[in-house]
Amino acid sequence: MKHAKQMCYALLVIACASHAQAADCYADYKAKQDNPLRLHYGVAEVSQCSKQAAKAELSARLAAKGWTLLNIVSVFDQSGLEERKQSAGPNYLRY
Repeated sequence: MKHAKQMCYALLVIACASHAQAADCYADYKAKQDNPLRLHYGVAEVSQCSKQAAKAELSARLAAKGWTLLNIVSVFDQSGLEERKQSAGPNYLRY
C-alpha cells in the first residue's frame, strides 16, 4: 500500500511538472495570406516545446483564420518573450 501511494505521488509530480512546462512554451513563426499577398511574423503559446509540435498546432490555428504557416523560426520559454514582443506587433500571442 505504501509503495502504491509513493507511485501515485511520483506520477502526480511528473504530471504537474509536464503541465507547467507546457504552459511556458512559445514559438515564433512566419505566415502568409494570398490574394493579395500578406506576410506576418508572430509569437504564439504552444503546448509542446518542439518545432514539429508547434508546426502542427499553429498550422491549424492559423488556417482557421485564413493564414498559411510558412515556418517555425524557433521555440523558447517565457524568457524569450519580451525580446520578440515589438517585432511581432499585433501578432504577439494573437494566435
